[in-house]
Amino acid sequence: MSARRIAVISAGLSNPSSTRMLADRLAAETVKQLAERDTEATVDVVELRDYAHDITNNLLTGFAPAALESAINSVYSADALIAVTPIFSTSYSGLFKSFIDVLDPDGLTGKPVLIGANAGTPRHSLAIDYAIRPLFAYLHAETVSTGVFAASSDWGSGADDVAPLAKRIEKGAGELAEAVARKEPAVSSDPFDPANYLGEGRSFGHLLGGLAGE
Repeated sequence: MSARRIAVISAGLSNPSSTRMLADRLAAETVKQLAERDTEATVDVVELRDYAHDITNNLLTGFAPAALESAINSVYSADALIAVTPIFSTSYSGLFKSFIDVLDPDGLTGKPVLIGANAGTPRHSLAIDYAIRPLFAYLHAETVSTGVFAASSDWGSGADDVAPLAKRIEKGAGELAEAVARKEPAVSSDPFDPANYLGEGRSFGHLLGGLAGE
């Protein structure tokens, strides 16, 4: 069984939050569907509220503090990404966009992405297609066809009976699992790994030896 890793970005501001609830359900269903495809998967969750000050400092200085850099690298090196944001003023949250802004523009190229969003009313469901999906298209990520939107009513007794949230989660996660299963495992993008800039199997000794004419 091949192993893969899923990174999850949750941009909820409260604790607990419906954004995190949706992110966790999408991640769990993706892991389940990958297992059905004989593919083991682990999940790393990046709770953006925990990095809010670091993200702001990164925007102001151009440098990511160590904790934020580690979170960013976990996103770069993952086999797929689940990105979930609350909808504020008909679009993604400022915290969500700020995190995207500190990423390398090429860091998500070709990465399968499942988009999730939540808001108080179903009227905001189109934000996935007119606001969030174009953002990931600009970053050359490969978003799956289904985006999963959850309104407040989806968590209570007034949930949609025609297209229930569980079915939408199952469909979106299934598309992400299929996209992951088709791809080769992601290669480490650790900037401190010499193999990433010296070549596989080479070390600083090879570099110094070359400079010395050996």
